[in-house]
Amino acid sequence: MTEETSARTGLPERRAAMRRFARAAATFDGCDAVHAEARNRLLERLGLLGLNPRRVLDLGSATGKATAQLAARYPDARIVSVDLCGPMAERTRRRCRGLPSAMPVVGDAQRLPLGTDSMDLVFANLVLPWCDPRAVFAELARVLREGGLALFSSVGPDTLSEVRRAWAQVDRFVHVHGFVDMHDLGDLMARAGLAEPVVDVDRLRVTYRALPRLVSDLRGCGATNVAFGRPAGLTGRARWQAFADRLEAQRVDGVLPVSVELIFGQAWGAGGEGPAGRGAVTITAEEFARGLRRGGRRAS
Repeated sequence: MTEETSARTGLPERRAAMRRFARAAATFDGCDAVHAEARNRLLERLGLLGLNPRRVLDLGSATGKATAQLAARYPDARIVSVDLCGPMAERTRRRCRGLPSAMPVVGDAQRLPLGTDSMDLVFANLVLPWCDPRAVFAELARVLREGGLALFSSVGPDTLSEVRRAWAQVDRFVHVHGFVDMHDLGDLMARAGLAEPVVDVDRLRVTYRALPRLVSDLRGCGATNVAFGRPAGLTGRARWQAFADRLEAQRVDGVLPVSVELIFGQAWGAGGEGPAGRGAVTITAEEFARGLRRGGRRAS
């Protein structure tokens, strides 16, 4: 392992993530139960705010379900959906073909193809686990107009703790990439120049009768291991069986429990520039990595 890779161990490797999402575009809608639950909870929260945005960004739009729902909720608004994965953006385009207000775009959440002060609302469902949240929040601070709202969901370090725990008894490799703690996300929003950040957490318990279905769902929505430091090559039969045995030992009432720590956050735009100019975040890479590793240790 190189020194650079060692320093990034546990972080998601974005190129690998995009390859997985590209393969999962055709199966995503049948395996997106957690994604759908988070999206519906975000939409419920949005309904309590009484906003009337003219320009809305669906960030990390996947197959465009939220784009279509946002277009229906705000019929007079322009809905821009951005996803870095081309096949996902194409699915959004097909889903929203009859919606003239929807505009699917292939773009990077960490380098948005949007103008400063151009958005009234950003809706970001489960995109942060696959990005560097420092860069994403910096871009949100830049593109949100003053008084605009950023509303997002993410997952915290207790997510997939059963899978992480089972693998930890088998080898020392990273098998579940790191998820940032909600308190660190709140700090990052403030440092990015977003105003009045609020973060809270809900916990889900998803159950499976058999391990193959869990694996199928993770693969089907592209949520498999893409961490720096993950094992190279195929997992051997003996190691996989050892993992399966240890996961099976965690059965409760005959089912396999899988924990999901759902994080929800919101913050308001201050308009244009962040505190260090053009939305730059002044947290160091070392600070960010320490926070991520701290969350990873808590989950194992």
